[in-house]
Amino acid sequence: MQNETYDKLKWIAIIFFPALSVLIKTIGSAVAWQYTDIAVLVINALAVFIGSLIGVSAKTYSLLTKDEEKE
Repeated sequence: MQNETYDKLKWIAIIFFPALSVLIKTIGSAVAWQYTDIAVLVINALAVFIGSLIGVSAKTYSLLTKDEEKE
């Protein structure tokens, strides 16, 4: 994965989705939207999923670079 792609996905998982989740919860509660909690749950699940994938990617990259340094 390229650094730019990693940085964008990290921003989406750490900044965008949590902020969107709070926005949806706040507005949804204010207007009594029936599916607010479901929408927040789905957004948070996506954030955790993407965060997990990029975490695995970062760990794999770290292990690969350590192996290359040993050689």
